[in-house]
Amino acid sequence: MSPINPATIAAAASVASGFLGFKGNRARARQAEQIGEYQAQVEANNLVLTQRARAEQEKSVRQSAERLRGLQRTATAKSGIQMSGSPLQAMADTYFNTERDAQRVQYAASVEAARSEGAAAMRRLEGQSRAAGARLAALQSLLGAASGYASAQQAQQSYDLQVSAYERDLR
Repeated sequence: MSPINPATIAAAASVASGFLGFKGNRARARQAEQIGEYQAQVEANNLVLTQRARAEQEKSVRQSAERLRGLQRTATAKSGIQMSGSPLQAMADTYFNTERDAQRVQYAASVEAARSEGAAAMRRLEGQSRAAGARLAALQSLLGAASGYASAQQAQQSYDLQVSAYERDLR
């Protein structure tokens, strides 16, 4: 049995290294996509939580205003004054201020929703971008393996030519 030639070992090592690099980079690409999707889901969950908090805040503003209107009605009725003029104006002011406060809460909620949606989209894109880079690295691993294999084969052919020339010179 003839000994294994070093060029064959180098070619096999190059192919094995390239294949393992390819598999590793493909796994890294899958992981990058999964991380990006997870981060996007976290942003979406934060959006839901923020919307719930803003809805509770708006509800609280409206309930506080309703209590204030009740107190105003009670105070006006207790004083024996008719609900017109200044007391009516105070009630109207309370109502309109409540609506303005509720609209501010709704506007803040919509701004936060837009930010969360944008952040989720950005996280997905970042994951996809990292995955694309890992896929490219996987292909580079295969190309490197092919190049290493070709180099080892070329070195083997050169070695074989040198050996045959040497043997010819010896005869």
